[in-house]
Amino acid sequence: MWPSATHRYGFLTSSNLPVPLKSISVDVIIRGFVADVVSELQYQNEEKNPVEATFVFPLDGEAAVYAFEGLIGGKLIEAQIREKKQAEQEYDDALSEGHQAFLLEREENTSDIFTCNLGNLPPGGEATLKLRYVQALAVEPDDAVRFVLPAVLNPRYIPEAGSEEGTVNKVHVLTKDLCYILSLNARMESPYGINRVESKCSLDPLQYMTEDHTTAQVSLAEGHQFDRDVELLIYYEDVHKTSAILEAGKSGATPGSLMGDPALLLTLYPNISAVKPNHSAAGELIFLLDRSGSMDTTMDNSCGSPTRIQSAKETLIFLLKSLPLGCYFNVYGFGSTYESFYPQSVEYTQESMSTSVQCVKELNCDLGGTEIIKPLKAIYSQPYLEGHPRQIFVFTDGEVFNTNEVIAEVRRNSGSHRCFSFGIGEGASTSLVKGIAQAAGGSAEFITGKERMQAKALQSLKKALQPAVSGISLNWELPSGLEAKPVGSGPQVIFQGQRCLIYAQIRGQLQTTGSMEGTAIVRYNFQNESPTETTKFSFQLEKTDRLPVHRLAAQALLQELEEDKETVEEKRLLALQTSLSSGVVCSQTAYVGVNTELGKPVQGPLLHRDVPLPVLGGSSRLLCGASLFQTFPMARACLDLTQQDYSENEVEVLERNCDPLPVINIMSKKGKLAQLSSFCRSQEEESPLLKLVSLQNADGSWPHGPALNTILDLSEAEISDKAPAHVTPDIWATVLAILWLHLNAAEQKDEWELLEGKAVHWLKMNAGAQLAECVKAGNAVLGSSVSLRFGGFEFMELS
Repeated sequence: MWPSATHRYGFLTSSNLPVPLKSISVDVIIRGFVADVVSELQYQNEEKNPVEATFVFPLDGEAAVYAFEGLIGGKLIEAQIREKKQAEQEYDDALSEGHQAFLLEREENTSDIFTCNLGNLPPGGEATLKLRYVQALAVEPDDAVRFVLPAVLNPRYIPEAGSEEGTVNKVHVLTKDLCYILSLNARMESPYGINRVESKCSLDPLQYMTEDHTTAQVSLAEGHQFDRDVELLIYYEDVHKTSAILEAGKSGATPGSLMGDPALLLTLYPNISAVKPNHSAAGELIFLLDRSGSMDTTMDNSCGSPTRIQSAKETLIFLLKSLPLGCYFNVYGFGSTYESFYPQSVEYTQESMSTSVQCVKELNCDLGGTEIIKPLKAIYSQPYLEGHPRQIFVFTDGEVFNTNEVIAEVRRNSGSHRCFSFGIGEGASTSLVKGIAQAAGGSAEFITGKERMQAKALQSLKKALQPAVSGISLNWELPSGLEAKPVGSGPQVIFQGQRCLIYAQIRGQLQTTGSMEGTAIVRYNFQNESPTETTKFSFQLEKTDRLPVHRLAAQALLQELEEDKETVEEKRLLALQTSLSSGVVCSQTAYVGVNTELGKPVQGPLLHRDVPLPVLGGSSRLLCGASLFQTFPMARACLDLTQQDYSENEVEVLERNCDPLPVINIMSKKGKLAQLSSFCRSQEEESPLLKLVSLQNADGSWPHGPALNTILDLSEAEISDKAPAHVTPDIWATVLAILWLHLNAAEQKDEWELLEGKAVHWLKMNAGAQLAECVKAGNAVLGSSVSLRFGGFEFMELS
C-alpha cells in the first residue's frame, strides 16, 4: 500500500511541510498463486502541534483487505469493521474529543484505491499502522507468477456535468527529498519447488530454506529508491499442476456460514498447447485506445524512451498487420470524447488495412480526459455480425471515476463479446483493467517499465484467434456427509497461459479422527475434446488466523455482488453481511480504531498533513512534466504555474528530464520566467522492424521495391541478380523479409510471429516447390542461416 498525496482543489503545490511517515516495511508470504501481505507504516510527529495524516494508496483490484491495527503510544488498538457511515462518525467524534484514531476505507466506485487517516498524533508521538491483505496473483506469458506493490496512483479524471471538460480529484504534490524508506521481505512456498525469482528492483540473493527448494525467501536490497512499482516474478517448477488448499473455518464463527465452514481453493492452470491460427478466419476485432493527455507520458518515466501513445500506435500497427483475411475490424480512440476510424466495423482488406495503418500513425493524445463508458456503449449498440464473434481490445493507462459502472456495462454485454485489456504504465487501474476482462471472459495484461507493449498485445491476439477452454464443470468426490458449495460464479473460459481460481465452501460434519481425502474433477471442452483434470487433497485442515482462502473467497463474492450500481437491495444486504463477517472491506464498510485510554485528550490545533507520492522521472525532487500532464489531462493550452516557487536548478531539471507538454510558464525564485515549450521529446523515427512490418500486405506478402531494399540494406541489383529463376518479385521479396526478421529481430519474435504465419501461408499457396530454393538463395544474399521446416511451415534458425 503506497501513499499518494491528494489536493482537493485541482492544482499543484510545492510541499515544504513535514511528512510524518518515516518508513514502510512489508512482509509477504506467497504460496502458489496467493500472496498474504502485512504492511507496516511507521509515523512520528516532529511538529509542535498534533497532526492528522492522510494518505491514498492503490492495491490490486483483487486484493482483500481484512485487518487493520495501530500501535500508538505503546498501546495496541485493533480497528473494527463497521458500516462506512458509522465508522466515519466514530472517527470524527474521536478527533473532536481529542482521542487518537485511525480510519481505513475503500473508494465507493472502485476496488483498488484506499484512503487512511491517522488523527491526533501528539507532538513527538509515534505510531505504527499495520494493514493485512491477501491477493490472488496473475501469471505472465512466460509462466512467471507476478506479485506487485504499486508505487503510483494516477490522477482520476471526473467529467463535469454538461461539459466535455473535466477535473481531477487526485493530484500529485511536488515534494522535496522523500524522508521515508521501504523494506520488503518475501517468503515463497510451493510443493513442486521454486526455480528462481526475478525483479526490476535490486534484490538480495535468493535463499532456499529447504533442500528440495519448496521454500525460499528474498528481500529488497538496501537503498531501494521507491520510485517505481516493486515487482517480483516467481518461477515455480511444474507450475501447471492443479493444486488445492483446504483451510479450516474461523474459530467461533457460525457453522454453515462462509467463515465458519472450511474453505477450499482449487487452482487451475492448464497447459493448453498452441494451435496454429487460421489465416482466413471469421471474427470482428475492435481496438479501443486511450488518447487522453497522460498517454504522452514515457513508458518508463525516463527521457528518451517512447511515450505510451507511441508504443500503443506501434502495437496497433503490429495488430492490424497480424489480422486474418476475412475478419472485420475497427479502431476507436477515447478521452473525454471518442471517435472511430469507421462508422461500423469494416472487412479486413488491403485497402482498409492500409488506410487504417496511416490513420494510426497520425493519432495523438488529443481527446482530453478518460471516459470509457461512452465508446463501449457505442460499440455495443452496433449490430452484431452473424458468424463473426466480437472481441474488444482495450488499451488504457488511466483511472476512471466510474469503474464499477464500466465493469457492469461490459458484463451486461458479455454474451456477445470477449474483452482483452491492457494496463499501460505504473498506476493503471487494476480494478478497471482486470474487471472488464473478467466480466467478458477475456484476459488482462499490464505493461510497465521497459516492457514492450507489442509482445503482450500479440500474445492476447493469439489467444483471441485460438479456441479457449470452455464448458468448465466441476465435480467433487468427498467423504460421506460432506458437500462442496461453490463461492461465486466461477470461470467461464480459460485461455492459453491463463490461470483461474475456484472457491468452495465445505459443508457437513468433519471426522475428528483418522485421515480423509477428497477429489476435485474438472472437465472442460477444448477443440472437440473433453480433457479431465483430477486433483486429490487431504482433509487435514490447515489452521491459521489469517484465513487467506476464506478472505479471497469473500472478496470474489463481494466483487460479483457490488459491481452493478443497480444491485437489488437483497444483494446489497448480502454484500454488507459478507463484508462484516469476513472482515474484507467493501464499498459499504470501513475500519475504525480509537484510543480511548489516553490520560487526557490531545491538546492544540490539529494540523493536516498529506503523505506525498515518490517522484517518478529524472529528479528525486520534482515530478516530471509527464506527471504534470497527468495531473491536468484537459490542459491543451498554456498552464501558468508562475505562483510556484521553483529554483533555477529545478527549472533546468524540468527542461532536461520531462516529457512533451504544452507551453508551461514557470517563475524561478530570481524572477526569471522559464518558458518550457518543448521537453526532451522521444524520437518518433520508426525502427527498421516497424518499417518492415508497415510494408506488409494484408494477405501476408511483401511488395518488391525501393522501400524494402533500403531496409534490407541491399541495392536493386544485389536483390534482383540473385533471385532464383522464374520466381515472381513478390515471392522473392516475402522470403527475404521473413529471413530478415529471423536475422535481425529474433528477440522480438513474439511480436511478428503471427504476421510471419500469414506470410508463410501465402508462400505455401503461391511459391510451391520453389520455396526451398528461395530460402537457400535468400540466406546467401543476407548472410543468414535459416531453414524451412516444412511440417509447420516455420522458419527456424539453424543451431
